Amino acid sequence: QMCEKFTVCQNSVEVLLRNNLNLPKVTEEDGSLRSRNFELLSDFLTFLSFQDKCLRKISSGLYTFQTYLKYIQETFTSENQNVESLSYSTEHLARTIRRMVINPEEVIIPDAATQESLHTKLKSTKAWTEKITIHLILRDFTSFMEKTVRAVRYLKNTRSFSV
Repeated sequence: QMCEKFTVCQNSVEVLLRNNLNLPKVTEEDGSLRSRNFELLSDFLTFLSFQDKCLRKISSGLYTFQTYLKYIQETFTSENQNVESLSYSTEHLARTIRRMVINPEEVIIPDAATQESLHTKLKSTKAWTEKITIHLILRDFTSFMEKTVRAVRYLKNTRSFSV
């Protein structure tokens, strides 16, 4: 919708230059996509540790995206209801995955000061880059969620838990 409404597309030079948002990402190093070929108990324990690390990373990332989604909700007012619903669902998923972590206290949840600082930084964006910023956030959020779905499916098939 962003591309159609505001002609802000992925191939835009401005989009490439502006991507300094430090948005959360899920990577293979997080342990989300490890193979399950283990011959020793230590291999199995390492595998479980990687799974837990992956869940922590996903939950922390979802909590971090909350501030970005709040910014979009305030800025992209024509889609307020959709973004509000997305934000609520994201927070619910973050809480659900956090409960799956062996030690939920290890999930990083941005404190109020961090959220306010990030929110202030986002709000200071000039009007002409606002649309690009929204596009980048939604693009990276989509990528994060695609990888999250893959990781959760993988973990569900290798560990006995349900989402």
